[in-house]
Amino acid sequence: MGPGAGRAVGGEGVRRHRVAVLVRDGMLPIEVGIVHRIFGEARSADGERLYELVTCALEPGEVRTDTDFTVCVAHGPEALAEADTVVVPASGADYDRAESTAGRLSAELAEALGRIRPGTRIASICTGAFVLAAAGLLDGRRATTHWRSVDDFRRLFPHVELDADVLYTDEGDVLTAAGVASGIDLCLHMVRCDHGAAVANDVARRTVVPPHREGGQAQYIRRPMPESQVSSTGRARAWALEHLDRPVTLRELAACEAMSVRTFTRRFREEAGISPLQWLTQQRIERARQLLEETELTVDRIAAEAGFGTAASLRQHLQSALGVSPRTYRSTFRGPGVGAGATPGPGLGAAAAAAAAPGPGPGSGPGAKERETVGGRRRGRGGGGGGLVA
Repeated sequence: MGPGAGRAVGGEGVRRHRVAVLVRDGMLPIEVGIVHRIFGEARSADGERLYELVTCALEPGEVRTDTDFTVCVAHGPEALAEADTVVVPASGADYDRAESTAGRLSAELAEALGRIRPGTRIASICTGAFVLAAAGLLDGRRATTHWRSVDDFRRLFPHVELDADVLYTDEGDVLTAAGVASGIDLCLHMVRCDHGAAVANDVARRTVVPPHREGGQAQYIRRPMPESQVSSTGRARAWALEHLDRPVTLRELAACEAMSVRTFTRRFREEAGISPLQWLTQQRIERARQLLEETELTVDRIAAEAGFGTAASLRQHLQSALGVSPRTYRSTFRGPGVGAGATPGPGLGAAAAAAAAPGPGPGSGPGAKERETVGGRRRGRGGGGGGLVA
């Protein structure tokens, strides 16, 4: 059963998508809480929970944390065999760099991972990536981990394509998040892929976090993002969001902050971790997704409202970012009550599979396009020219 299985909710006998969180001694409570909070808050339009969560350990009982309390875990590794998604958070054991054990799985951990069914989606948070790499799940694939551990990771796992400059990576059935809070971004990304932007945005609102930070955003920003009232580019971003339906130039954005284009572009990158052009494109795509999910507007009208100008441009951007057409995205994620007889779709993975050519292998089809871009490092040309239009 692949990542797309077990996600439909509603109707007797249909079970929820099951997420298993594998914790180990030295676990970070915040990372375990992130998984439970994000997936646990996902609801259908009828208010039903979309996921079932279970925490498991190598053996049931007390598990040490990196703080002064322990956690009592009721389930053992047998829970992994029933999971549709397995999440492996960090552990103090990941920092054991003894030559005799570094980069290797213990017999108990290897046995536990062996219970996971083929096709199950597996994700790591922070140094949990060391476990996935030691199991061989990341060989030849892009992955990330906490920026402080990248040197050890590269030394231990030279066959992994480590990208230390991103928040998370998505290789389809294997995903990795950088450090701690980026687990929020990764879990929201999985919810978004499963059930659409509206559900993910609702979870973000409930959790009081930004609804979407692109996977390719810089992991470690030199200057933390300030609050909006003191942000040197906050007014420009707020103005741009109110004018997404029209062309926006760098000169206009810089004028909102009374800066030169060069200074504004530099400050924006420092605060947001990406260029103004990349940020604007992300906002336009998010606006288009919202309109496709929640309205009956035509694709031409949505393209205009989101600032893409033409339906062809919207199709090109959506295909590049998500690997599906506007029509496919709408049919997949349109909520009930929008249009006659509309029902929640089975998730982006199913939409991509339906659009793919018969018999695609791993990494092929429209779903692969999303893995390359949503979790990738797509750097735009956010140069200093004031005539840049986004």
